[in-house]
Amino acid sequence: MTATWAWLVLLFPLLGSLTIGATFKVLPERTAGLIGISAIVAAFVCGILALIGLQGEPSESRHVASSLWEYANVGGLKIDLGIYVDPLSIFMVLVVTGVSSLIHIYSYSYMESDQGYHRFFSYLNFFVFSMLVLVLAGNFIMLIVGWALVGFASYALISYWYRRNTATKAGMKAFVINVVGDIGLYIAAILIFKNLGSVDYGTVFERAPEVFTTNEWEIVAICLCLLVGAFAKSAQMPFHTWLADAMEGPTPVSSLIHAATMVTAGV
Repeated sequence: MTATWAWLVLLFPLLGSLTIGATFKVLPERTAGLIGISAIVAAFVCGILALIGLQGEPSESRHVASSLWEYANVGGLKIDLGIYVDPLSIFMVLVVTGVSSLIHIYSYSYMESDQGYHRFFSYLNFFVFSMLVLVLAGNFIMLIVGWALVGFASYALISYWYRRNTATKAGMKAFVINVVGDIGLYIAAILIFKNLGSVDYGTVFERAPEVFTTNEWEIVAICLCLLVGAFAKSAQMPFHTWLADAMEGPTPVSSLIHAATMVTAGV
């Protein structure tokens, strides 16, 4: 059941974003806000249930891997749509969904006079979904997908008031700096596959201690590349300049990016 609850954690924000985005012409604003809030609160509840299920497992096996679909298997590179649930990932799920629930509730009234009310909640739900893909990814390819989606969602939210030139510039600046930092993550994933023959977390964790005892420089290079990606996402020097400009987005966006989830993703 733990894996089922974890998949539902991903499903609710995605459904919320798609529903609000697809029905913005007919859906009343307040209803759109309630759908957005309900989706994130439901994800938070599912996260708690997943944690309870995980705690019921023996301490030495408190991790669950689940795959829905294998969409590539070429030259030994196997990529599937899968998740990896352990105490750390569930903790981050609860941080993301818990804080995001409060921000969604605050936004319900704060954004009521804004003309793009539907668009805002659709973007906000999509941002949370992207964060959760990153947190629950079962392999490095899924991690990269979540990483990229977070970058796109942050651009959309920072540039939310797109008629303001400063907002669009701030959004583009955040996107470009994050993409530059993301190159480190891409290189790390390539090096991991080169050395371990897999990008699946379970396989990587199993093979890494044996492989890297005889190839220390490779593990140093991988760690440094991962740090570059983390530095960009968590706005550490020299990738910190985008963070102040992110204030161009609505206040709930600033709180989500600055203090709550996106910067924490890098950490």
